[in-house]
Amino acid sequence: MKRIKLSDYEQGAEIPELKVGPIQHMDLVRYAGASGDFNPIHTDPAFAEKVGLGGTIAHGMYVMALMGRCVSGWVNPIQMKAFGVKFKAMTKPGQTITCTGKVKKIKEEEKLMTVAVQAADENGEVKAAGDVVIACD
Repeated sequence: MKRIKLSDYEQGAEIPELKVGPIQHMDLVRYAGASGDFNPIHTDPAFAEKVGLGGTIAHGMYVMALMGRCVSGWVNPIQMKAFGVKFKAMTKPGQTITCTGKVKKIKEEEKLMTVAVQAADENGEVKAAGDVVIACD
């Protein structure tokens, strides 16, 4: 994969979006198997209903992984130096998640770019948001 160059971007530039969904129950079961997180709020609809969630919810780390997939589809993953998010709302099966990003800050002398990323559903509700730091050529 081609490495991105700092000179090709400016503050406010958008990265290619990633749209995933609608999320299915099986996506959550597969993620549970891959991550080892079998908390029944993610995999057992009856349990999740019983504890007041109205059904299963996606793992927060599943949503973060979608955001990471968005970034790694645009930049060589080796250029990703830091990635942190804050979780803001629950994601449920049936929702479609769109991950987007926008260049927030460029440090030319350090050849670093900070990109603000977020994941939102089809109604615009932000599920997670944060920053990824990219080392550029």
